[in-house]
Amino acid sequence: MSDYVIVTDSSADLSAEMVGELDVSVLPLSFILRGTTLKNYPDNRDMSPAEFYRLIREGEMPTTSAVNMQEYVDFLAPILEAGKDVLVLAFSSGLSATCQSANLAADELRERFPERKIEVVDTLCASLGQGLLVWYAAQKRLAGESMEAVRDWCEENKLHLCHWFTVNDLMHLKRGGRVSAATAVAGTLLQIKPVLHVDNEGRLINMAKARGRLAALDALVKKVGETGTDLSEQVIFISHSDCLEEAKYVGEKIKEEYHVKDVVYNFIGPVIGSHTGQGCVALFFLGTQR
Repeated sequence: MSDYVIVTDSSADLSAEMVGELDVSVLPLSFILRGTTLKNYPDNRDMSPAEFYRLIREGEMPTTSAVNMQEYVDFLAPILEAGKDVLVLAFSSGLSATCQSANLAADELRERFPERKIEVVDTLCASLGQGLLVWYAAQKRLAGESMEAVRDWCEENKLHLCHWFTVNDLMHLKRGGRVSAATAVAGTLLQIKPVLHVDNEGRLINMAKARGRLAALDALVKKVGETGTDLSEQVIFISHSDCLEEAKYVGEKIKEEYHVKDVVYNFIGPVIGSHTGQGCVALFFLGTQR
């Protein structure tokens, strides 16, 4: 069986520790803050999440830019030169042009390295939802499964990877065009918190409204019971934008009610966090449907 490398991008929000444990390669995406372009590395070498969200609280408005084809070419070429094949698990095409850049790079690199195999999966996932799909892929590679088998599993199961989240500040969603200005103002005044998910096209969709933060967090917990499968065998991923205690509230309730195998937490990185703002809690698990 040919040796292969699993590659993803930093919108997967995997910690540096988990990247090492899983033995995956992560292409850092970019964010722009105070006129400076920074990279979202898993080890946070350019900026820590705590510092990033402190600046958001102080009124800074970061922006993001998708990775271009050449960046993907430059990242993948050394792996191929080392004689390894590549499985790319890319950020949702419904939210970014990153996957398109990966596919364009793959086309170019197949001509340069005809003896190597390059596969690109549009995960239709984001944040630790993408990270969870990468985690499953890495477990399967560790068990000895071929790149083609892992690719096929990801394609067959990505629409069973549920994404549910809530935000504390509707104004950041308004900036990204996810809610209208009127909805954002009214929701802020009335303490209405949206409950959103990522749909089958990989886009953010507003699904419900909760009156108050606690009700929104409880709504996330409820979603696990509604569609989750084989919960006692599942590892649940929860990401947060500098609100670990609220993320743990959700995680502990899920453990108590559904007896899941484990819960893993990590920060929402600057790329995703530029659009959610501070105070987002996001929940990811396998279910019957998204």
